[in-house]
Amino acid sequence: MPLLQDHPLRYAMANELHARPFPVLDAPGQAAYLAIKQPTDAAARDREADHAHLIDLLDRFGAKHPAASATHYFGELGRFKLKWEAHTEFVTYTLFVEGEEGEKFAEDAFDLYPRDWLDRAPGVCISSALIRADRAATEGEILDRMNAWFVGESLAASRILDGAAVVAGDFRIDSAGHMRFAIFAAPDTGGQRIGRIVQRICEIETYKAMSMLGFARVRDLSSELGRIDRALEALIEEMAGQAAGLDETLTGLLRIASELERLTAKNSFRFSATAAYKALVTERIAVLREERFHGRQTFAEFMARRFDPAMRTVRSTETRMQTMTARANRAGELLRTRVDVDRSAQNQALLESMDRRADLQLRLQKTVEGLSVVAISYYAVNLVSYVTYPLAKSAGMSKEMLTAALVLPVVAGVWWAVHRIRRSME
Repeated sequence: MPLLQDHPLRYAMANELHARPFPVLDAPGQAAYLAIKQPTDAAARDREADHAHLIDLLDRFGAKHPAASATHYFGELGRFKLKWEAHTEFVTYTLFVEGEEGEKFAEDAFDLYPRDWLDRAPGVCISSALIRADRAATEGEILDRMNAWFVGESLAASRILDGAAVVAGDFRIDSAGHMRFAIFAAPDTGGQRIGRIVQRICEIETYKAMSMLGFARVRDLSSELGRIDRALEALIEEMAGQAAGLDETLTGLLRIASELERLTAKNSFRFSATAAYKALVTERIAVLREERFHGRQTFAEFMARRFDPAMRTVRSTETRMQTMTARANRAGELLRTRVDVDRSAQNQALLESMDRRADLQLRLQKTVEGLSVVAISYYAVNLVSYVTYPLAKSAGMSKEMLTAALVLPVVAGVWWAVHRIRRSME
């Protein structure tokens, strides 16, 4: 039996599900996480520059290179491990170091990244985080460390994954420029599960930061949309009682509609990306299966209070732009209809005027035809008289009698000839 031919992408699609394995981090240990993004047009950035930057770091430690088309890398760099991932708009680096413990949060973990290498990064930092993993001490000791490491007003902490660990973070940037998160793992929680927790925390923080780019965009848009909305409202009010100058109003509406379409096209990608990142934040928090820890707010509650309102603002601004565009288009359609009606009335009046002129021209033409018959008949009678006078003289008829006798048949003949010519021309 002949074998079926494989689809060209069969193995690539199957392997993609396993292309990004979770890292492994045993406690005590820490992770230094960095997300780099191009300031503008990040989705269309030069991916080769990202790959070259990774190779530069690997070469410093003599590590193996990934394939040129790779979007993921995980390997050892000396005494620590590196995880690299390329995403649609950004790339991430995570260094894992095991065996670090103590009472203080290790702020020097980012020193593991060479300073000159960071200076040559093809982009800017959109997010960075220090994540510390310890074995769970008593709950009292966990609370003491939380109070020492984080700002209590914004601290979020919860017991996750059916008691596998307690996670905490205040989502604030510290004096060194990084977020801080802590994982207090249960004694029986293995390195693979701790690595998955670290990965989830990094994703939550990065997708939150990327979502907030949409919020920053709508804040810049608010004043411009307000100006356009006022102009649109003024034009719509003018339409109500306006009897003249409709073409100028229509031009104004079309200008506003095109401006709104431009803004929509310019911001549609950011709005769509914000919605996608927001959904990822919600999904990543949900998989942690949070339980309240000593009355502290959970990550989900923190996001509901401080993150979700910003996302609702983005969504409402997108809806506002769509509504304004629809209003401008409807007003333009109404005004175009009104202009068409007015032009139809003008065209009707013009046609009626043309009909009257045509009728007058027809009457004038008939009058001219009558005069032409008279004039032609006059000359025709004289010509016939000259021809027939010798015959009439021999018959004893005077010239006057001959002329009188010729008038009626000559006029009738001329009229008949002119009438036939006019009908042939019609």
